[in-house]
Amino acid sequence: MSSDLFAGTYARGGVADAVTGPAWVQAMVEVESALAAACVDEGLIEPQAGAAILASLRDGPVDAAAIAEQAADHASVVIPLVRILRERVGSPFADSVHLGATSQDILDTAAMLLARRAIDVILADGDTAMHGAAALAAAHRGTPMLGRTLLQAALPTSFGLVAAGWMVGIERGRVELERVRDGALAVQMGGPVGTRAPEIAARVAASLNLAEPVLAWHTERTRVAQLAGALGALAGVAAKVARDVTLMAQTEVGELREGGAGRGGSSAMAHKRNPVAAVSVVACARRVPGLVATLMAGMEQEQQRAAGAWQAEWGTLTDLLTLTGSAVAWLADLLAHLEVDPERMRANLAALAATGVSLAARPEPLVADAERLVDRALEAVRR
Repeated sequence: MSSDLFAGTYARGGVADAVTGPAWVQAMVEVESALAAACVDEGLIEPQAGAAILASLRDGPVDAAAIAEQAADHASVVIPLVRILRERVGSPFADSVHLGATSQDILDTAAMLLARRAIDVILADGDTAMHGAAALAAAHRGTPMLGRTLLQAALPTSFGLVAAGWMVGIERGRVELERVRDGALAVQMGGPVGTRAPEIAARVAASLNLAEPVLAWHTERTRVAQLAGALGALAGVAAKVARDVTLMAQTEVGELREGGAGRGGSSAMAHKRNPVAAVSVVACARRVPGLVATLMAGMEQEQQRAAGAWQAEWGTLTDLLTLTGSAVAWLADLLAHLEVDPERMRANLAALAATGVSLAARPEPLVADAERLVDRALEAVRR
């Protein structure tokens, strides 16, 4: 059975489209285009050569499948890409293509471009999810419910405070990912061993709207690690919310239900209404820590160019962006359609009190405190 079938089961949102094979190739072509323009501006190639290169790059898409067929012979997709581009440009300007760059310059910069585009989609879905949580917090700021710690009954709280906690976590994850997008995604234009003068990097950075690094970062991979960490944290926040929903949607608890027509059916039990969006969030997020760990482990790289660790980043980063983006898109869907049952929440709280279990205080004062905390959280997010 094709793995694409399973990938499509949980894929959600637009991130998957931003990191396809053709999207990677297009990003690399954009980097080569920016490099050619920078070389013209710096007087490294003749304007006619630059014009020929730019014209060839605009001459239709480069076939990603053709590049993939040749990539295994070079442990890089850039070498076959450059060969195709030089054939397009032809004599006498072919040698001006990819001038002074190394394969890693092109692929690292393309990865930063793709990451930025994917992050924009993730942030938009994260904003939708955050507002969904905020709406639940505001609507249920004083809805009493039983708090649970270590999966056991604890003290009264409000569902609004639970939702406010979700909201704050989502927003913190968004802010960190936004910080990485705006500061950590940088061009790579160091040349074969990182000695290339910085003027080319500065021009390419300005053209592609990426950061300009102080030095080449061929084997200094903190930027990739920062990106991985921010994506992992946001996926973890999404998973926490989804796990809360699955627990509160259990038949025996019954305090939450997922909305959405036509969803949640069982192949064997017609009475069931499964929490599909929450399950999908968790399914995506469960794979994320391993991918983050792979990128972190890849920070140990040899001298001026890694033999294997860098090459392990490409597919890992693609999967990490796709899964995090899908988790956050499912989270936005989940919170937009979540159905809350305040009466069941009150009934569960009353049922515990009726058994003689002391709740240490009447619900009202604790819920009043929760309401004030909800208001504080909503105000903080509005700022």
